[in-house]
Amino acid sequence: MTVEETLPFADWLMLREAADAAARDEDLVNAVRLQLTGRHPTVIHDLGSGTGSMSRWLATRLPGPQHWVLHDRDADLLARAAEGMTGVRAADGAPVTVSTRCGDLTRLTAADLADASVVTASALLDMLTAEEVERVVAACAGRPALFAVSVTGRVRFTPVDPLDEVVGAAFNDHQRRTVDGRRLLGPDAAAVTAAAFARRGVDVRERPSPWRLGPEQADLAAEWFRGWLGAACEQRPDLAGPAQAYARRRLADAAAGRLTVLVDHTDLLAGG
Repeated sequence: MTVEETLPFADWLMLREAADAAARDEDLVNAVRLQLTGRHPTVIHDLGSGTGSMSRWLATRLPGPQHWVLHDRDADLLARAAEGMTGVRAADGAPVTVSTRCGDLTRLTAADLADASVVTASALLDMLTAEEVERVVAACAGRPALFAVSVTGRVRFTPVDPLDEVVGAAFNDHQRRTVDGRRLLGPDAAAVTAAAFARRGVDVRERPSPWRLGPEQADLAAEWFRGWLGAACEQRPDLAGPAQAYARRRLADAAAGRLTVLVDHTDLLAGG
């Protein structure tokens, strides 16, 4: 497989699910749980639900009964997410039900989330613009909002390679690129989101939620690396030549169980 060849998006989301689950901060979940005591049924809106990783993980950690409203612009992903919730029960065994809403979540308003006890999202914020974050924050106001696994732009490899920092900087620039007139926030997203809540007088807590990828996660590490390097080369075409040898070294290390990667993320709880 070349650097450019990566998994279909739905398969990528499934591959990363276990790493996301291991990374998310349990203390922030406990804070959400305390706020929900005695409030049943709980209605949880999951923004950018993808294949349902966040809903499957969080539903089992909160008391029920619960109703999850899954939001995504991809109808096929929503169908997979809803199917994946079949048989999921709350932390106390209470039933969990699901409905889906297909559409542009950056256009959601407070009215769309009026019935929400909690709003959640995972690995979403970096794909938004500053203006879109403002709209999402405004829609979430008045209830706890838990945004998990947002990239920070920091990556650490063992062993170290001279190209690590160069490629990392190019990748971060790619994450901040302008697409169809939209300037993405990339690794700045969590800080911009926290500031937007703070301007509205909402308390915000942040916790680290890094991926720690070792030999047991070699498949994920290799797939993540291909996408990471491919994006960096798209941003800086001059890296394409050196990237070929770099990729061979890194993918050989991953296949042999010699590579470990720490991919930094942050979890953010607003209003909790």
